[in-house]
This record gives sequence, structure tokens and C-alpha cells, in this order.
Amino acid sequence: MECISVFDMLKIGIGPSSSHTLGPWRAAECWIKELKTNNTFDKVETIQVDLYGSLSLTGKGHATDYAVMLGLTGANPETLPTKDIETTIASIKATNTIQFNNEKTINFKPEIHINFNKKFLPFHSNGMTFTALINGKKAKSTFYSIGGGFVIKEERKNAKKNFEIKCSFPYPIDKGIDLLKFCKNLDKPISEVVLENEKSIRTETEIDYELKRIWDTMLECMYTGCHTEGHLPGGLNVRRRAFDTYRRLQGETPYSTPVEWIYAIRNTEVKFRQILKWVSCFALAVNEVNAALGRVVTAPTNGSAGVIPAVLMYYLVIENHDGNFEDIKKFLLVAGEIGSIFKKGATISAAMGGCQAEIGVSSAMAAGALTELLGGTPEQVLVAAEIAMEHHLGLTCDPIAGLVQIPCIERNAMGAIKAINAAELALDTDPENVKVPLDKVVNTMWETAKDMNSKYKETSEGGLAVGVHISDC
Repeated sequence: MECISVFDMLKIGIGPSSSHTLGPWRAAECWIKELKTNNTFDKVETIQVDLYGSLSLTGKGHATDYAVMLGLTGANPETLPTKDIETTIASIKATNTIQFNNEKTINFKPEIHINFNKKFLPFHSNGMTFTALINGKKAKSTFYSIGGGFVIKEERKNAKKNFEIKCSFPYPIDKGIDLLKFCKNLDKPISEVVLENEKSIRTETEIDYELKRIWDTMLECMYTGCHTEGHLPGGLNVRRRAFDTYRRLQGETPYSTPVEWIYAIRNTEVKFRQILKWVSCFALAVNEVNAALGRVVTAPTNGSAGVIPAVLMYYLVIENHDGNFEDIKKFLLVAGEIGSIFKKGATISAAMGGCQAEIGVSSAMAAGALTELLGGTPEQVLVAAEIAMEHHLGLTCDPIAGLVQIPCIERNAMGAIKAINAAELALDTDPENVKVPLDKVVNTMWETAKDMNSKYKETSEGGLAVGVHISDC
């Protein structure tokens, strides 16, 4: 059985899209590794990149061309200062050259050497081919970005079964029923079962370090979004709303860092009707940063990056003022495992399954994780995840102008609210009375994805994407 680590589901990267930005970026890195393995990197004379299907149709709005160029330079999306993005791209365009893996200069004109092909490759809707001219001959390599920053080659036969890590977890989990079996046999909550699997491939010290790094990135993202005023790039003239909302909600406790910010919010008097505003504010903040090519955590994708941090922040500043890293750790472990179940049984790619694969999955991940922190049983955790997804089934992906802004940013706020509601419903539910188990809704989501018209799968050819034009905004 192939296994997905929590750290495959929660990756640090740069916005606005895990499948259209982080995926192509990583594909460029993989291609460079191929060339080096074949001892042909130093012989490359020219480079060409062909983008297909959804990568082509919404690639401009998702900055796919930027991602490809940054990947070809060898820049790391986890560490590259976001302020250097525009500088690097501007240099490539001005000089008509690219620093290939930051090792050699190659002639490169983006408008010529990156081609947007509207046709779809048969294996997956997010296909891309890298071509190098070597000793006068063309050498091609095709990759597919299958959602959440995962990148595969066509040799892998099943798009749903391609994972970056191959391992032998002591408690292999494909479905919710497997997870519940291990929880029962071991008498452990979900987070502890997941932790035991993670400990089979890295030390607990390493796990804690990486989870803290993920949370710090999420927190920094919310902090940045709540403190940044203005409009988002891309031409839709979308005003950042998290700044305005936060300004109306903030208290008087001083702070100067994201960590101090948590304590400042805890000291703010929060009225009942303001709770939804706080949650929405956190979610909007993350995805406004994402839309502006900021650094976020795929959870499980960039387009749905705001749901999990917003719900976890809700727990820390509303539900439990004594919440600490151990709570954060449990939350992320549970969320990651639920996400992996959806990836194995369905998809987390909007180009394959519409927005149900992004916001729906992230809402399910957050709902289940919150339920464990609120004292729910493993069975209730899966009930919460099922409820959250059940009410996202069929959700389309129809970004206006191919930008991850409308309706994407608001959908994160809605997904976060639904996750909290699902957790509360699950905590009041006797699992014995549940009619739709999680595994059934995962399967239903996949069947719905296969039935969905391609116009509603991140192509900007249907829904709001054609009902509202950029000139209307």
C-alpha cells in the first residue's frame, strides 16, 4: 500500500495555486534533475515549455508561466523571498535569457518559449511538456500536476494513486474504515495513530519541527493578510477585505509579532455575532495573500489554503485560550490524514473534480481536526468530515479571468464556517445513527467529479467565469 504523509498534504509554497503554480514549479525542478541524472544538463542549448488543458486555460491568471520560469532558475518556493519574484521575472523578460538552475545562461523569451495549448492531454487535464535542444536534437519530458503540488509522470497508471512518498506505515490507511479499525485496536485517538505512522519515517523531533514550521507559515500568512491594505493584482480590482474587517474587530492590546497577536486577540472581547466575522477574516486574509503570490501552506491546495488555518485559529482564540502547540500538532495530524483519504479515494485537484476537491476537502479536514480537539471520538471525527464534504458535493471551479480571487477567496470563508458547523453537529451525533459514512461520501465525490462537465473544472469556460467578465469589474 502506498502511503501519504501529513507533510505531503500540507506543503509550504507560493500562491496562487498548488496545481497551477507549485506543481509546475516542482515539475521544472524534476525535469532539471532528470537532465542531470542523464548527464545532459550541461549540453542543453534551448528550452521550450508547453502547457496543456487547465494549465493553459487558466495559466495566466494562476501565474503558471511565472512558476515555470522560477522553477527553471532553481529557486525554492519554500524559501524564495516573495519580493524577489517580480524582480526575477522582470530580469528574464528584459534580457531574454534565463539562468538555468542558476548555473548557465540560456536564451529564453517567455512569449516564445512558453506555449499555452488549449488542448488537453489524455492522461490528466494539467499536463506540461519540457523540451530541450541537445546536440541539435529535441528531448522531451512530460509531467502532470495532479493537485496539492503533487507532480507525476504518465508512467504511473492511476492518477488517484500517485503519491510522492512510498513507505511502509505500521498502520496503513486507505479508507476511513481502516483508520477507525486502528483507533479501536490500539485504543488511541486519530492523531496518535497518524503520529505513529509519521514516526516510522522521521523522528518525533523532526515531526514537531516541521509541524511548527507549517503552523508558523499559516500564522504569518493570516497576520500579513490582516495587516495589508489595498487591491489584489490581476485586473479585477478586488479590494483586500481582511484588513478592513480586522480593523473593525481588533481590540486595544498591543502586539508586534504574530505570536503576540494571538494573545492580543484572546484579550479582545468577542461578541457572539462577531465569531463568524473573526473566522471569515482569518480565511480571507490567507487567500488574499495567496492571490498576491504570497507564501502559504497548501491545505490541501493553495486555493483552499485559508480554511484550515482559520479553523485552527478559531480554536486557539475562541474555543480554548490555553491552546498550545500540542493542540496545533493534533489538529494538523488529523487534518492531514483526512485529506489523504480523500486523495486516495477521489481527488484534490479542481481540474479533475471542481472546487469540491479543494474547498470541500479542506472543510472536511478542518471539521474532523476540530472535532478531535473538542473531545470528539474517532467516529465523530469522521462524521464531521463527512458532513462537511456532503454539503460541498458538486461545487464547481469557475474562477473569473482565471484568477484565484472570485469566487475563490470567499469560498474559503464559507468552507471554514461549514467546518465549524460540521464539527458541532458531529459532536451531537451518535455515530451509530449515521446513514452516510465517510468512505461513501468520498466515493460519491469521485463519481460526481467524473460526471462533472469539464467547463466547471478550473477551465474558466463555465459558471461565474463566463457569467461575469473582467470588464464588468
